[in-house]
Amino acid sequence: MVIIEVVLETYDAVDFTAWPIAEPSNARLLTLSGRMSPADVGTAMAVIFSYNNIPVTHAADLTEAHLERHLAEAEGLIAPGGLRFRDTTTGVSISPGCCFGLENWRGWWDVTRGQKPWLGHDPTPHITHVAHVIQLRQHDGDPPSIEITRGELSSLLTTAQQHFSGFLDLARQWAATTTPELADRLISALDQYFMISEAFASSGGRATR
Repeated sequence: MVIIEVVLETYDAVDFTAWPIAEPSNARLLTLSGRMSPADVGTAMAVIFSYNNIPVTHAADLTEAHLERHLAEAEGLIAPGGLRFRDTTTGVSISPGCCFGLENWRGWWDVTRGQKPWLGHDPTPHITHVAHVIQLRQHDGDPPSIEITRGELSSLLTTAQQHFSGFLDLARQWAATTTPELADRLISALDQYFMISEAFASSGGRATR
């Protein structure tokens, strides 16, 4: 069985003290979903703030004007991570490539249309199309691979959106308690720049409004 996970790299949460966070795992990948603990949500938010160079010493210092100023200067939010595919039968795992970014996760919809988009590097997820079957490898030439059909990938991407939406719901609860002054704007920005809740168009991964 192939499963999909929305994952965030947690290196940028090291030594973060503005609010409580969880101890990073050895793999330095945090799975985002609606089943996260409050501490894990805090870790995810710490990564997003640190990676985007939004200065914060104490959560109480953050205001909506603070966030708006950053969004105006940076023109958005980005985060290290992406989608991880795991075959629970064979144990094969395909992790997101460096520099692809969680904000680009919908780029995987291009794969369902027979394309080979750039998906990052070191490691570089490699895609081979054989008719309607997609072979995923962590590196070009690496055996074994994960094999799924285009239809199965579409279903997995819908599942990924559900996981991402679950995280957004928890982030909303976290923000209401931890950063109440900018909670609404923060959640709106997360949804907008990571394209979480927008519907998928029937022709592929572009969102419909």
